[in-house]
Amino acid sequence: MRRKSYCRVWLFILAFIAGTGGAMAQQPQDDSEFGPVVRAYLGYLRNEQEVVDDRNSRHEIKRAYYIRNSNRIRALRQMAIRIARESQNDYLPELEAAALDELGNLFEHPPKPDSLVVGEVYNNTFRFLGAVRSGNIFYVFTRLDPYEQSELMEKERTKPAMENAPDHEPASDEVTSRPRRVGTP
Repeated sequence: MRRKSYCRVWLFILAFIAGTGGAMAQQPQDDSEFGPVVRAYLGYLRNEQEVVDDRNSRHEIKRAYYIRNSNRIRALRQMAIRIARESQNDYLPELEAAALDELGNLFEHPPKPDSLVVGEVYNNTFRFLGAVRSGNIFYVFTRLDPYEQSELMEKERTKPAMENAPDHEPASDEVTSRPRRVGTP
């Protein structure tokens, strides 16, 4: 009798270990193609999703908030993976994803979504990377670092001075006035 109960316990333990091993094997490990910086960011997004899931399971947040945040995290993940694959570089800029009604959180005077151009800089602060449909449409921007911001501001300061200057200065032997017209009386 005792032997049967030991066998059942061992079978249960083996089944449990086999089941958890299979579950671990099914977890996507697509981060292995990236360097440590990108993997850390993707891990951060995974942790954020776990926090949102936990808060949702405890009924601390509304369903709409849960869905929007989950979709935002998915959009940020998609953009981060796209940037990392395209650049083949272990670097990610600071990313911001905003739905249409949240653009006012990033901009004092939010641009219209139709006027957003990929690669364009807005307010000397954000560069538009693209729109990602993940439930809602999220407009993904990268925050410029302080060096990029100061460089853009310097270009804007020098631009008006350049617009007022002539296209070229006349050479010293060039005639700067038109010749007189000589007429016969």
